[in-house]
Amino acid sequence: MPVDITFAGRAYPPGDVYVVSREKLREFAEATGATHPAHTDVDAARALGHPDVVAPPTFAVVVAQRTEAQYVQDPAAGIDFSRVVHADERFTHHRPIHAGDRLRTALHVDAVTQRAGLSMVTTRCEIADEDGTPVATVLSMLAVRPEEDA
Repeated sequence: MPVDITFAGRAYPPGDVYVVSREKLREFAEATGATHPAHTDVDAARALGHPDVVAPPTFAVVVAQRTEAQYVQDPAAGIDFSRVVHADERFTHHRPIHAGDRLRTALHVDAVTQRAGLSMVTTRCEIADEDGTPVATVLSMLAVRPEEDA
């Protein structure tokens, strides 16, 4: 089944609240090689003016991908994740993400186009705190190979 281009323009409501934990931030920092002590040490983070440990900048993708799953796992969308190549990821931070944050993410499918046999999907995740104050925007572009290339 090919990727359904009619999904372009769809918006999904915010998913469940994602509670940012110190442990998740520590694991992510370790996995990505982010060595600044503010990612793992509360005192170091507070010395820099943060209320708690601060997430590495790319941690926003963890929050975004949970919400993107609504779209990617929808059988009608036609995305076989085994054929997906991540083409681009961009982050706009409105403020740092900290341990203790309670985040909600709304998903927008900004574009679905066909190029040289590939389906190019652009999604935008708007991450906000529970009060609706923007925290980060994550733009992702996925290239979905056609079935015959799988």
